[in-house]
Amino acid sequence: MLQPMSIVPERVPYPRISLIVMLGALWFSPHLLAASDHPVDEVVTPTTSPFDSRDYRVLTLENGLNVLLVSDPEADKAAASMNVRVGSAQDPDDLMGLAHFLEHMLFLGTEPYPASDAYQRFISDHAGSHNAFTAQQDTNYFFDIEPSALPEALDRFSEFFLSPLFNADHLASERNIVHSEYMARIRDESRRENDVLNQLLNPDNATTSFAVGSRETLANPPEGEATLRERVMDFYHQHYDANVMNLAVVAPQPLDTLEDWVAERFADIPDNDLSVPAIDAPLVDASTLPRYIERQSLQDRRQLRFYFPIPDPTDEYRTKPTQVISHLLGDEGDGSLLAVLRDAGLADGLSAGVGRGDGENALFTVSISLTPAGAERLDDIQATLFAAIEKIRTKGLADWRYAEQRDLREQAFRFQQHGAPQQEATRLSMSLSRHPVEDVQYAAYRMDAPDAERQEVYLDALTPDNMLRFYSAPDIESDTASPWFNTQWREQQPSQAGQVLGELTLPEPNPFIASDLTLLEGQDERPSILIDTPSFHAWHMQDARFNTPSVEWRLSLQYPDASYSPEEVVLTQLLAGWLNDSLNESLYPAWLAGQAFSAYPHARGMTLSFSGWRDGQTPLIEQAIDQLKMAEISDSTFERVRYQLQREWRNAPQSSLPGQASRTLGEALLAPQWSTTELLAASQRLERSHLENFRKRFLGGLYADAMAVGNLDADLAREQSDIMRNKLRPRLTRDDIPKLTPQAVSETPSVLRPHSTREESLVLRYLQARNQTAKEQAVTSVIAQWLETPFYQKLRTEEQLGYIVNAGYSPLLEAPGIALLVQSPDVDSETVAEHMDTFLDDASQQLEQLDDETLAPYRQAVHDRLKQRDTSLSGMASRYWQATALDEIRFDRREELANLALEVSPADIQAAWPELLTHQLDVRFNPGDTPSDVTPYREALTPFSKQSQP
Repeated sequence: MLQPMSIVPERVPYPRISLIVMLGALWFSPHLLAASDHPVDEVVTPTTSPFDSRDYRVLTLENGLNVLLVSDPEADKAAASMNVRVGSAQDPDDLMGLAHFLEHMLFLGTEPYPASDAYQRFISDHAGSHNAFTAQQDTNYFFDIEPSALPEALDRFSEFFLSPLFNADHLASERNIVHSEYMARIRDESRRENDVLNQLLNPDNATTSFAVGSRETLANPPEGEATLRERVMDFYHQHYDANVMNLAVVAPQPLDTLEDWVAERFADIPDNDLSVPAIDAPLVDASTLPRYIERQSLQDRRQLRFYFPIPDPTDEYRTKPTQVISHLLGDEGDGSLLAVLRDAGLADGLSAGVGRGDGENALFTVSISLTPAGAERLDDIQATLFAAIEKIRTKGLADWRYAEQRDLREQAFRFQQHGAPQQEATRLSMSLSRHPVEDVQYAAYRMDAPDAERQEVYLDALTPDNMLRFYSAPDIESDTASPWFNTQWREQQPSQAGQVLGELTLPEPNPFIASDLTLLEGQDERPSILIDTPSFHAWHMQDARFNTPSVEWRLSLQYPDASYSPEEVVLTQLLAGWLNDSLNESLYPAWLAGQAFSAYPHARGMTLSFSGWRDGQTPLIEQAIDQLKMAEISDSTFERVRYQLQREWRNAPQSSLPGQASRTLGEALLAPQWSTTELLAASQRLERSHLENFRKRFLGGLYADAMAVGNLDADLAREQSDIMRNKLRPRLTRDDIPKLTPQAVSETPSVLRPHSTREESLVLRYLQARNQTAKEQAVTSVIAQWLETPFYQKLRTEEQLGYIVNAGYSPLLEAPGIALLVQSPDVDSETVAEHMDTFLDDASQQLEQLDDETLAPYRQAVHDRLKQRDTSLSGMASRYWQATALDEIRFDRREELANLALEVSPADIQAAWPELLTHQLDVRFNPGDTPSDVTPYREALTPFSKQSQP
């Protein structure tokens, strides 16, 4: 997998010494060192959150490999990530994409494990996952797995860096896979813009070359020269070295055990005394600036970006001199640059920050999402941007602003929630490769003191003479196209000076910063009912396991007609979008201070989500509900929100092809559902008055569910629930709200085709199970687990049908099913379907011979996945909240399914499999296909059975 653009901070040099660092506890015990046979020259205590109970150890092996070990006794997954400080910037000119191609080749067998699927199969069979990515200056390999299998997983993983086979039998096929990955991303707008941008940056800078690779760039060299395989091996031996590698392991085992495992397996990685490659050439030739560029977008979307070359600020992470500048330019509150542009009807989104750093240089980018009116006034927008920059220069760099940003980051660091082990391992391996050991956790949050001189240096770079201005829109045409993503672009001369718009102001001190961050003791096992009335139900779960005084509130406002017609669906989405838009400026400071609010529509109405510190959440809840009930719906806000929705629906045929296929499947098998074409047409018939009338109807006929999960007691949860109930006064009951009903797939094989303008082919085959019982869900999950690796190995690795190939469990609400997916750049959908048929025929024969011993690891893998602990408060809250949408509200459903998975027998599999094959629906697409009318298909179906049939 190729990462589109590396924006990860550059490494801060520090002496390489053998050391062990204890991070989790702020004390050091000599007996811990005595347990290890590895030499220790120095002990360091890095900065950690006082609520981080995990133990850490950083060591450098004798070969120079830096290793960070994290022992988390509560983790139910183990994970590892190896970051190699070499990437596409090191590609030779005559083999662009070589670093990425090497990344793919390392997965295809090693000397102790020569089978091309040995690593993947082992990881999958032990409830794990794996992947890798190549960036400009990094290649990162990572996996997670059931903890007891970690030693054997490390056996296989370490051999990537010791004895890869560079499998000659798969060289050509993997080149095809890389090419498929390239073609799968060729219409990605960010890559298209980067392709044009690379033509304008300094060609001597190594980060500006084509990084993905293709059949053309990775073609076999001419006869007489080194073969492609030899070039891959040469690149590996020239650049892969222990001194440029950083390994992170996160697991429940003790540190001494992890250290022994790692030292035993990774100590023999070669030490060739390599150093991290440096990029010396400037990113931009300053003499070519300013430049005004226009480029064609494939989507109906208009963007204006300003790129300013600056020094890479990564080494200044202790003072973060660009932080306040980014914060003020990206502000969305009253008087901000975005607020002024929104009030003028010119923009609906803005971001600002530093990216594309290479260690020496970077780009400061201001990105503005335009309305059609904004596309006509680029010069006015530019003038207003530079007026905002000038205001920051004269009044914005006061020390109190830096102190406020520092305090907010300290709060976030103190109560940071660790992600899943794989996410943590990848983040830490990247951080270890760039920051001193003591700051491996703290670097992203650290702000010691303002450096006024350096702030001025960066601010002085934000000038009209030091600028690349990029405008993208669908109506740009040119005879010039970028070389790899075929993006039409042209250069324009600057036009007349623009006019500064509106009255820009800088934000006042943030009034939403929490003061009471006391952690309350008390832990509930799962949510329990707090308020139980016919029209309003509220659940509460007090939680302290994540060590954060935060609360996740969800409030579902359910309306019987929310999905009755395309018009009602559009009005529901407009109401949710209007609420978000109308509160954006007033609540932006709350978001900065750790209080987030959003409204999102769904088939039964909309949900209001409140996430953040417990302190200060009550007034946020009151403000959001009052806004929904009483605030004026202005013409400008209505038009802006409607335009955003219409833009999304117009762009749907250009979106991800797997996403389009999934949407078509949902339209076919869930009732009621409406297509994006129907929603777009309905939106064009609606005016502001329709939304005002809908709001009255919506609020006058509600049923409501609410749930609070987090660090609050039942008294506060009840008080806030009463506020919600009293302000909204719901009148209906749960039975008044229509159900979203899964439909039963016909026994007659059918093919549906999405409304798409993509240029790839696709098959999404859906196999539907027999009923919605928990037993059937467990059986189907185990079958999907059994299919996962062989489907990938056969259709991707061996048959090379495409880059995007997967099989997995895919329920529709509680209706179990299995989805098989292949997206191909050059194989038509009918041919792909034939390959799927052959695979399923072979699977049938294998399943007839399936015995309990062979089935056991697949049962266990499903069980272990279902039993995984939640790694964030928001994730846990969302899981419990989803349970309230089902007919039977139970919060132990996951545990029930996990236990049932262990009881699945070969006979269960063999009984279920034929029924899956006789209830299949294909969504297929070839470029130019006429889309299907899904409605007649859906209307001919019957509701899917809830119970098993006698």
